[in-house]
Amino acid sequence: MAAHRGVHQTVGLVPTMGALHQGHLSLVKRSKAYSDITVVSIFVNPAQFNNAADLARYPRTLDEDCALLEAAGVDYVFVPDVKEMYPEPAVLKFDFGTLETTLEGEFRPGHFNGVGIIVSKLFHIIHPSQVYFGQKDLQQVAVIKRLIRDLSFDLEIIVVPTLREEDGLAMSSRNTLLSDEARKLSPIIYRSLSLAKDELLKGVKWFDVKKQIEAAYQAEPRLRLEYFELVQSDTMEIAHALNDYDTYAICAACYIGGIRLIDNLIVA
Repeated sequence: MAAHRGVHQTVGLVPTMGALHQGHLSLVKRSKAYSDITVVSIFVNPAQFNNAADLARYPRTLDEDCALLEAAGVDYVFVPDVKEMYPEPAVLKFDFGTLETTLEGEFRPGHFNGVGIIVSKLFHIIHPSQVYFGQKDLQQVAVIKRLIRDLSFDLEIIVVPTLREEDGLAMSSRNTLLSDEARKLSPIIYRSLSLAKDELLKGVKWFDVKKQIEAAYQAEPRLRLEYFELVQSDTMEIAHALNDYDTYAICAACYIGGIRLIDNLIVA
């Protein structure tokens, strides 16, 4: 990429773990509109999985992915193997503060350390001018922002809104793992987020909103709600009420038929 940067072309990076869908392609579209050169990386990063079974069943569709990216006009696709990215086991440990103790950080210990390591490696290898992430992974976005700021990476992070199915389900590679029954249940996540947002903006106290939502999940034995929280969207700190100065998000993680899905909605 140095040759492109040398002639003042900007390089946009879209980091992915493959199993691409229209949500990924929306990141590609934004990169092609904003950056001169678009690079998509495909790497299922073992360092960010704290569950070996989850890593093993993560969908891998490389041939289909490359065909989609070629049709989308991507300039480069970077598909390293594990030995290339980790010639030796990584021993470095990041400390992202409270980001590692709440929500995804609490329920997936070590996850964000693995994210920080692989994203740092990609930044050093590709030297992007811009990097594109989806809003669905809001806490990951906060981690990457901290990484860029604290390590002085010379690049811009661009966050693209979540793309959804017609019934509201956030597009995710994991959706392909849902059974037909689980897929029919899955819109409850978006519906519950939307209901909670509406209630909050009407002035209902968060404690009462959360209690109502948790009761709805508990009434359906095929669902297991892991968390449903109001947070400050920049810091991901748990909040209990809205004020006029901060931006908030409602974040949820839920197991449906054994498949873990996450989603969020920004609260204006």
